Amino acid sequence: MEMFLHHVQVSGPSGCEDDMRAFYVGVLGMTEVTKPERLQARGGAWFRSGSAEVHVGIEEGFVPARKAHPGIAVAHLEALAASVEAAGAPVTWDDNIPGLRRFHTADPVGNRLEFQQAAPTA
Repeated sequence: MEMFLHHVQVSGPSGCEDDMRAFYVGVLGMTEVTKPERLQARGGAWFRSGSAEVHVGIEEGFVPARKAHPGIAVAHLEALAASVEAAGAPVTWDDNIPGLRRFHTADPVGNRLEFQQAAPTA
């Protein structure tokens, strides 16, 4: 059975939505996706760029994910890193996997995120 990743979910505390929108849309360049009406009362927000979709869920007693993280491949890694740095978020380059250019950062509530250079398309 073949599977495809539909989305990843990160968590945040109540009231974080505007900060998450500013980061995921304003810094990362994603587009906000309207949540289904039945889920809107839960808070949070959904974002998409290409086939990558990140859902922010509101969690009582929120603690940021410091190890677990989505890994998102992007076409223009250096440009994204510059945008993230310009917004004041950390950019930590990681060369532990030979041949893979990647960095880690944190969203406004401290969740770890990884961005890696997408393989060129033919």
